[in-house]
Amino acid sequence: MNYVRIPNLPEAEVSLAVVDGRLDEAMEAKLLDLKVKLIKTDRHTGLYEAVSYHPDMMLHHLGDECIVYSPGVAYSIKNALSDCGFQLIQGGTTLQEKYPWDIAYNVARVGKFAFHNLKYTDPVLRNELEKRDVELVHVKQGYSKCSVSVIDENSIITADRGIAKAAQEKGVEVLLIEPEEEILLPGLSNGFIGGSTAMLNKYCWAVAGNFAFFRAADRIRRFLEDRNIEIISLSEGRITDIGSIIPLLVK
Repeated sequence: MNYVRIPNLPEAEVSLAVVDGRLDEAMEAKLLDLKVKLIKTDRHTGLYEAVSYHPDMMLHHLGDECIVYSPGVAYSIKNALSDCGFQLIQGGTTLQEKYPWDIAYNVARVGKFAFHNLKYTDPVLRNELEKRDVELVHVKQGYSKCSVSVIDENSIITADRGIAKAAQEKGVEVLLIEPEEEILLPGLSNGFIGGSTAMLNKYCWAVAGNFAFFRAADRIRRFLEDRNIEIISLSEGRITDIGSIIPLLVK
């Protein structure tokens, strides 16, 4: 098995990813066309409807074969991950519908850093990160992974000013954009850039929808071009926050 060594940052073409079980047909077809096998989530009964299938709310990939999961994650997901050789570590926090009791696993891992509201980070996840010498960085934003599109170990895109400031203080290069109100998240007013984008290999940034719908499209394109990263739209429709695409295996 060729595991993704650094979370969110596949070094080759992704061959397995976890996605929202409600992923629309166009995006699913595009990912399958790219030879990405999918583990689709089932509803997490502890979360409110809009995010109840979002992988970044219920799972946290630590790197390689290790994944921390929330109590209440469906057996179908755990069995699919176990069948692929993953070591599953149960977290200590039972998710609840109301903020901040839903954010325990939504940590933004950027290379050697992990950004989160550390008052609410799951203690098991926190311990596993510390064991791996990952530096925990406190930010006010609890939906940290949702808010951060991880580009490489030293680059992110975000609309969250608090995360941007904290990341820059750690030497991470940040493209700070205005909140993208056009990102759909059914049931809520809008979604986040981190939840609607993912790296599908070291030089390919995928958008859950049509990239042209981003208001900051020109700035994002320049930021990515500077890093020799191409952009792929997974559908022609509106950009949608699907709770991240979590890459787990590469070819």
